[in-house]
Amino acid sequence: MSVINITEENFKSEVMESEKTVLLDFWAAWCGPCRMLSPLVDEVAEERSDIKVGKVNVDDCPELAAAFNVSSIPMLAVIKGGKIVNQSVGAIPKEAIIELIG
Repeated sequence: MSVINITEENFKSEVMESEKTVLLDFWAAWCGPCRMLSPLVDEVAEERSDIKVGKVNVDDCPELAAAFNVSSIPMLAVIKGGKIVNQSVGAIPKEAIIELIG
């Protein structure tokens, strides 16, 4: 499954009302660790059809970043049934992303 660009407009339908577990990647274009993590998140999205993967640009969506208390990026959040069940801050290896999802 491909990565979905998450915005304030589609957040409720794509994340909060999702039947699947959602992995959200909070990132910014100027963030070096975000650029290192991004291809790994893309790989997970392609390999795992059982989850939905979305990316939130914190510069474009400051309200969403604030709602998730994002103080450092990259930040990954795993959401099930509209609730955060796991999260991680900083660049992590692909295996750790898969573990985070559970």
